[in-house]
Amino acid sequence: MRTVGLSLPDVESTTKYDGSPVLKLGGCFLAGLAMHPSAEPGTLVVRADCDEREFLIADAPDTYYLTDYYASYPLILVRLAKIDTDALRDVLSVSWRLTRVKAGRHHAARSTDRDNSAGV
Repeated sequence: MRTVGLSLPDVESTTKYDGSPVLKLGGCFLAGLAMHPSAEPGTLVVRADCDEREFLIADAPDTYYLTDYYASYPLILVRLAKIDTDALRDVLSVSWRLTRVKAGRHHAARSTDRDNSAGV
């Protein structure tokens, strides 16, 4: 996961507060290991819009899934043992695209906050 993720532009590898590995883009979550007890061991969490995740789960339910805990978030769970490198690259690329949009909004909001606090 790390090697494929780091091949995408501007992705950085870091750790979450609990020490688990995570990939970020512009300071925003891109992908990481699922740590919630509802997820199976060896599960990756990535961003996915609702339509995409429904398609993936219907197309490959042995690879992609959701639990109640993750269902209300724009995420999908990926069984790492069931996914090949090309499919992993595809799902991380989709997550990268979605994260880039979020990171852009996050950056714009922070810039506006700084401008407002500076009296601009």
